[in-house]
Amino acid sequence: MGKLQEFDITFTNNKVVYSPGESISGTVKITSGSSLQYKAIKVNCLGSCGVSNKMNDTSWTLEEQYFSSTLSVADKGTLAAGEHSFPFQFVIPVAAPTSFEGPFGKIVYRVRAVIDTPRFSKDYKAQKPFYLLNLLNLNQVPDIEQPSYAVTTKRFSYLLVKTGTLMLKACSDLRGYTPGQIIRLATEIHNKSGKDTGCVLASLIQKVTYKTKRALYDLRTIAEVEGAGVKAGKHAEWREQIIVPPLPQSALAGCSLIEIDYFIQVSLKSPETVVTLPIYIGNIAVNLTPSRAMPSTPAPTPISPNTGLEGVTPSAPPAEEDLEEELGAGASVSEEIPTKSHSQQDQSGRPPTMSPSAFSYTPGAAFPPSQRRADDTSAPLFCVSTGSTIPFFTEGNVTPVPTSCPLILPPEYSTWDYPHEPPPTYEESCSSNNSSFNNSRP
Repeated sequence: MGKLQEFDITFTNNKVVYSPGESISGTVKITSGSSLQYKAIKVNCLGSCGVSNKMNDTSWTLEEQYFSSTLSVADKGTLAAGEHSFPFQFVIPVAAPTSFEGPFGKIVYRVRAVIDTPRFSKDYKAQKPFYLLNLLNLNQVPDIEQPSYAVTTKRFSYLLVKTGTLMLKACSDLRGYTPGQIIRLATEIHNKSGKDTGCVLASLIQKVTYKTKRALYDLRTIAEVEGAGVKAGKHAEWREQIIVPPLPQSALAGCSLIEIDYFIQVSLKSPETVVTLPIYIGNIAVNLTPSRAMPSTPAPTPISPNTGLEGVTPSAPPAEEDLEEELGAGASVSEEIPTKSHSQQDQSGRPPTMSPSAFSYTPGAAFPPSQRRADDTSAPLFCVSTGSTIPFFTEGNVTPVPTSCPLILPPEYSTWDYPHEPPPTYEESCSSNNSSFNNSRP
C-alpha cells in the first residue's frame, strides 16, 4: 500500500444491512507511515444494478443507477504520519430496491473512499459493500389471504385405441408467504381411464428474469415433493406442505432490469399434465385478523360434472357431454396419495431442524413447539436474506455469518441451460376475465 499502513472503511456499529430512507454512517480510517500529499479525500456511496447475457460476467450489457452521492471529507493538504479518521454520512433513497446477486445480474451497494494524490502519484482506494432490504409487505397485495387455485382436464389415448380423461386440481392455502412459513398444498386427481397415472410432483420454483437485450430466464427448483400415482378409475387426494426457505423476495420494487417470481407447479409425469399456482414471497407476513381470517386448509372439492370451473381456463377442456360420460354422475370415493419423497426431509424422513430465529418477519410460527428452544444452535441465527448467492447476517454487533444449513437453501445448478422456457404469467394462469389477484376461490 506504499506509504499507507491502513486504509479502511467501517460502518457505525458494524452494521451491514440497511433499509431505504435510512442513514448510513461510518468512518474512513487512514494510517500513514510518512507524510502524504493529497488533492482531496472523497467518499462516495453508490447503488446500481447490472445485467449480462453471460454467466458471472461483470461487463454488464445493461446498467441502471439508483443513487450516487459524493462527500469531500478533506480538501487539498498533507496527511501527517500517524492515524487519521474521517466521518461520513449518507441518506439512502426510499425507492432503492433490495440487494440481489444472481448468475446474470446484481443489485449492489457500496461505499468507496479515494485519496486523490497530485499528478504522477498513485491514488489510493478502499471500498466496502453494504446490503439493502426494501421490505415487501404482503398485506399490501390484494387478495393475498385467498387460496391460489388451478385446475386442468386432460384427454389422452392409451393402448392405441382407448381414450381416458384425467382432471388435476391444486390449491394452496394462501397466495403469499414469508421465509419460515409453511405452504399447505392440496391436490386432487380424478383418473377416469383404464391406465394408472405416473407419479405426481409438487415443486416450489423460482423464476428470475434478467432483462438484457434478449431476456434471460433462470428457473430453479427450490423444493420438491413426489407422491405416488393414481390407479385406473380412481379419485385420489394428496396433501403436502413445503417450508419456505430463506429466499429473495418476489419482485424487486425500484429495479427495472431484474424480476423475481415464484410459483408452485403440480404435475403428473404420465399423462403429462401441469397446473401452476403463482405465489408471492415477502418479508412481512399476511396479517390474518378476525376480519381477515386464514382460509381453512384447502380441501379439494370432489369433481363432478356440476363442479364450476369459473375463473380458470383448462388447458384441454373436453366437450361437456364427453366429460359427463367419462366422470359419471357423482364423485367416487377418494383415496389418499402417499408421499414418496420430500427434498426438505433428511434421511430419517423428518423435516430439517431449524432455529426459529432463522427467519425475519414471520409472526405466527411455522415450527412445532418442540423445535422452539431458546438455546437451539442447530443452525446459524440468520436475520436477513438478500439473495441466494450472498451471506445471511446475524442481528446485533456481530460478524456476518454465512449460511451452513444446506437443507434449507436453494440448490446450486451447474447444468444451467440457456434459454429456459419461462412459465406462464399470473394472468395467463387465470381466466382472461380476471386480472392479477382477482381470481376467487371456486
